[in-house]
Amino acid sequence: MSARRIAGQAGRGHFAMLLFSALVAGSFSLGGLAANELAPTALNFVRFAIAAAVLGGVALATIGLPHAAFRAPWRYLVLGGLFSIYFVTMFEGLKTAPPISSAAVFTLTPLMAAGFGFIIAGQRMTLRMGVALAIGAVGALWVIFRADWAAFMAFEIGRGEAIFFWGCIAHAAYIPMVARLNRGEAPMVFSFGTLVAGALLLLVYGWGDIVGADWMNLPSVVWVAVLYTAVAGSAITFVLVQYAALRLPAAKVMAYTYLVPSWVIGWEVALGQFVPSGFVLVGVAVTMAALLLLLKPE
Repeated sequence: MSARRIAGQAGRGHFAMLLFSALVAGSFSLGGLAANELAPTALNFVRFAIAAAVLGGVALATIGLPHAAFRAPWRYLVLGGLFSIYFVTMFEGLKTAPPISSAAVFTLTPLMAAGFGFIIAGQRMTLRMGVALAIGAVGALWVIFRADWAAFMAFEIGRGEAIFFWGCIAHAAYIPMVARLNRGEAPMVFSFGTLVAGALLLLVYGWGDIVGADWMNLPSVVWVAVLYTAVAGSAITFVLVQYAALRLPAAKVMAYTYLVPSWVIGWEVALGQFVPSGFVLVGVAVTMAALLLLLKPE
């Protein structure tokens, strides 16, 4: 493959993750509004099922679902299990942790992804990537704590953040596992298999919560959150992250999580939660500088 084509593939991977970060941020804000209305296992089972139906329908209408893609189905169980852990702990954590605080925990995933990328896929992190990840972490934390140095220095982890941390570990492992387990399947097909497997695992694990939910009397905000997280936060982002994971090292894929706090602030403002100070924009600029370092080919 020529250097120009490789650079083009990497560029498309970066664009996919830019869109991914914006869509994921909405899951934090909307998820925070719905987290206490429905058990995380039930909510995520529905979103996985809807997302699988959407992706399956689109795949059948376009590229198809070849039988060869479903050989070694254990691969999808591994990936579906990792993402199920991530999403269930995310919504469990959002019961007590605010969206911005949860986004703070999410920014720990790039460095963890770099470690898993080395262990699972043999991906090495260069010095420039390490510097960029460190700069991005500082910028993201500045955004998270709204440019308040006292709050930054008094960083405290609550129960919700601690629960979500374990999900972030699963998310960090998921990225290099995609590259390791994919056998040439298209991202849409591979994502469909992952979503189906995740839905089946949640159906078994969360059966009691699923059948015990009062589905007919849920607040409208829950259905808004379910539909958004199913289509934008699952179906689309699954394809985007798997597309990027096949073209970029795990650390670079997860580096885009540093943009999530900035996007979350935008979502929170749109939902009428708060308006950030001008100093917060300094953190946004720092995260963008870190991403520019990562955009350069190694």
